[in-house]
Amino acid sequence: MKRKKLRSEMGWSTPDRIVVRGLDLADLIGNVSLGDFAFLELKGRLPSAEESKVFNAITITLVEHGMTPSTIAARLTHLGAPEALQGAVAAGLLGMGDRFGGPAEEVARMLQESLRDVGEDADLLTLAEGIVARQREAKRAVPGLGHPIHKPIDPRTPRLFEVAAANGFSGRYVELIQAVAEEATRSFGRELTVNATGAIGAIASELGFPWQICRGLAVMARAIGLVAHLQEEQSDPLATEIWARVEDEASEHLRGQTPGLT
Repeated sequence: MKRKKLRSEMGWSTPDRIVVRGLDLADLIGNVSLGDFAFLELKGRLPSAEESKVFNAITITLVEHGMTPSTIAARLTHLGAPEALQGAVAAGLLGMGDRFGGPAEEVARMLQESLRDVGEDADLLTLAEGIVARQREAKRAVPGLGHPIHKPIDPRTPRLFEVAAANGFSGRYVELIQAVAEEATRSFGRELTVNATGAIGAIASELGFPWQICRGLAVMARAIGLVAHLQEEQSDPLATEIWARVEDEASEHLRGQTPGLT
């Protein structure tokens, strides 16, 4: 049996040179932004000016979301292991799933699979009706729509669509998620507009990213935000207060009870 050769196209180095995706790292340092470098890593090439603006727009949107479960987890982990900042960041990243950080993947999958086997002349409204009907039948919310805080419009969404359109990335994926929002609003009888993750899932699809990697975009971006939260935790701690209040309130009903067997 012939063994698979152990090699990667991502990068390699010699004593005097480091190459990333075929480009000399020395030439990239000082000339390429972090967002463009991330695009290079994922796509194997540097982005065009238009791709750069759109990719940076969606990743910037994902960096900071305030005191979410993932940031609380990171802060509490840092309280227990302040010597391992990377462990606290990892704890926060592990808290990213279908509710926080992951919906863009679900949206991208929904859109890409819906458009994968249809022609260019496929009716998007019909596709949207099918998507909403399947979600209702499964008793699941339609991914990428609505927001518990931002109502009726997620303020990030119009700007994301504006940047995408201005740079030539407002095609059928964007049209389909908007059609899905219109159909869901009609079907459920309440306003369900596209939220930020819905816009990101659609725009990432326009950029040609497979749905399987879209959660990774959130992971990359959120890591930056988590490091910033841990920096704030070091200078203005919140974790001790969170711990103390949880301990106090969780055990409040036990006060005054006499320990012992009953």
